[in-house]
Amino acid sequence: MENTLVESTLKNPLREGMRRREAPDPCTLVIFGVGDLTQRKLLPALYRLAVEGELHPNFSVVAVGRRPWSDDEFRSFAKNSVQTSKESGEFLEHIWDGFEKGLYFVGGAFDEAAMYTHLSDKLESVKNERGTAGNVLFYLATPPSSFETISSGLGDANLQVEGGDGWKRLIIEKPFGTDLETARNLNKHIQQVWKEKQIYRIDHYLGKETVQNLMAIRFANVIFEPLWNRQYVDHIQITAVEDLGMEGRGAYYEEAAITRDMLQNHLMQIFALVAMETPSSFDANAIRDEKVKVLRAVKPIPRERVSQVAVRGQYGPGTLYGEHAAGYREEKGVAPDSITPTYLALKLEVENWRWQGVPFFLRTAKRMPKKTTEIAVVFKRPPAQIFPGTLEQNVLSFRIQPDEGMSLKFSSKTPGQDNRLREVQMDFSYDAFGKLTGTAYGRLLLDAMLGDPTLFPREDEVDLAWQLVSGILEAWQQGSPEFYDAGTWGPEAAEKLLGEGRRWRRL
Repeated sequence: MENTLVESTLKNPLREGMRRREAPDPCTLVIFGVGDLTQRKLLPALYRLAVEGELHPNFSVVAVGRRPWSDDEFRSFAKNSVQTSKESGEFLEHIWDGFEKGLYFVGGAFDEAAMYTHLSDKLESVKNERGTAGNVLFYLATPPSSFETISSGLGDANLQVEGGDGWKRLIIEKPFGTDLETARNLNKHIQQVWKEKQIYRIDHYLGKETVQNLMAIRFANVIFEPLWNRQYVDHIQITAVEDLGMEGRGAYYEEAAITRDMLQNHLMQIFALVAMETPSSFDANAIRDEKVKVLRAVKPIPRERVSQVAVRGQYGPGTLYGEHAAGYREEKGVAPDSITPTYLALKLEVENWRWQGVPFFLRTAKRMPKKTTEIAVVFKRPPAQIFPGTLEQNVLSFRIQPDEGMSLKFSSKTPGQDNRLREVQMDFSYDAFGKLTGTAYGRLLLDAMLGDPTLFPREDEVDLAWQLVSGILEAWQQGSPEFYDAGTWGPEAAEKLLGEGRRWRRL
């Protein structure tokens, strides 16, 4: 494995120094739930970390579920998950042979005390057999309805207690609550068992390379940060759209809708990274403090303001990639008269010195013409027009997915005697470093093992995000969304939201 990395570095000098600065402690990852998330994301991410040599040799996994599996049956499930996943990379038998030796299974119901006793015994056995030093990372890969039950069960069994027997940490999947009240209740309940420093609220968008690169681009390059303010920026667009429909998740979506599924977590986190002030240091609390400050500076959106700053839509039947696409109300598990939005556009206003008067437009949707996530900083036009024609605005864009990278769009003179300008683009792709390794989940799991909470939202971040979207949730309990055809860029009202002279980027 080391030889492969050396050869890669020799072929591409940009890859030099890409190995992690430290390795995690030996530990056991306990995964509650062996459903879709574990199968499609967690197990492939862990295997890929093993391939890249990022895990401690004694790293182990204990999965907990209701199935009456043996360790070998879980290992068979895990192997199939890894072999069939696109995120696992190349399947290497010799890596798998070492990885699967650390896989174990505990069967039982999450609300039964006997299961936690069995889990405690298993962890002690794994500690002795594998040398994990008693360090345990608990991952709640379950429906939110089980979060409190599992947290309490772990507390009753004293499995959260730290001390001479290693560290204990808890990863909680989104959604963290369904509204402001339930989020606060969940925080209160979990903090009766766990200390805040032990809690890692995971948002996989923060594990994506380009999202992390935002801070590097802003704060490590003097050419960008001086322009990152109201004097030069006209507006900022944050887009996270996909071409998929419900894919069998209609019943879930009827409850979550796009506000809970995407806005409160993913988009709010990206927005905070784009808009925050320079942190005093590259430290978890310093960075999260600045994210909290900018969320507090956003102009509130009470129910009566929602119609002025937000647009909702729902996809109807249409054509996508040359094939018929069913409308949302035709999806399995969806009510035939559903008013659940599948498109959301939102205008945020930040009332601070840096961003006063600069609108942030957030957009997320299902059944768009393509899947893409992008941040676009759109700059103001020059104060005087001395060239013929209409000047396009400069745009600095960050492609989060697919084709991770960034580009800068500007005007240049065309060859010839006429002073005519043409739009050109400078582009940076992560392909410059060679093929990207790792996954978003893998990065965050590794950070949790290292005890680095930088990319995990803190309690006050989650609370402020819920405060900002609460009015939207209330207002959209009634009325109807504007309909748009599947395979198009959304309802017409979304264009009007941007105001005169602006338009959504066609990606």
